[in-house]
Amino acid sequence: MAEVPEDAPEEGKKKGKLMIIIIAVVVLLGAGAGAFFLLGGEEPPPMMEGGAMPADGAPAAPAENVSVEKGTAMYVQMPRPFTFNVPGTSRGRVVEIRVQLMVRGIENEELAKLHIPSIEGALVSAFSSSNADDLVTEAGKVALRDQALRDVKSTMKDITGSEVVEKVLFTGFVMQ
Repeated sequence: MAEVPEDAPEEGKKKGKLMIIIIAVVVLLGAGAGAFFLLGGEEPPPMMEGGAMPADGAPAAPAENVSVEKGTAMYVQMPRPFTFNVPGTSRGRVVEIRVQLMVRGIENEELAKLHIPSIEGALVSAFSSSNADDLVTEAGKVALRDQALRDVKSTMKDITGSEVVEKVLFTGFVMQ
C-alpha cells in the first residue's frame, strides 16, 4: 500500500485558509474603492458649451446668452386624473392621464392653483381631440402634451394676462 504523508491534510487546510484570506482582501478592497467613488472625490469641473473642457483646466466663462432665472420651479398637481375615451381604427380605448404643471415662482404657483378649473377645462379640450392610434406612439404623446401646453398657456393668458405655466408634465399615462 502507498503511504500517505502525515502533513497532507494540513496543506489542504492551509490552502483553504489562504483562499479565504485572499477573497476577504479582494472584497475589502472592492468595498473601499466603491466607498471612495461614491462618497469621496471632488465635483467635476464645469464644462464649456458643447461638453468640451477648457484647455487650461480653468472654469468656463459663463455664456453671454444665458437666460435669467425667473424663479424656482414649482409643480402644481392636478387634483384628479383625466379619464376619457379615445376612438381608434380597430377599437376605442380608455385613457387615464395624471398631470402636473411646472410653474416658476410662488406667484405663478398661486395663480395656477387659483385657476385649476379653467386649466382642467383646457386640458380636457386638448385631450378630447386625440385618438388611440396616435397615443400608442411616443411622438403622439409628445404632440398631445405640446397641444395641452399651448391650450393651457392660451387660457391662462386670457385670464391673467401672462402664460403662468411653463410645462405640462404627464406623471401617469395608462391606456387600455
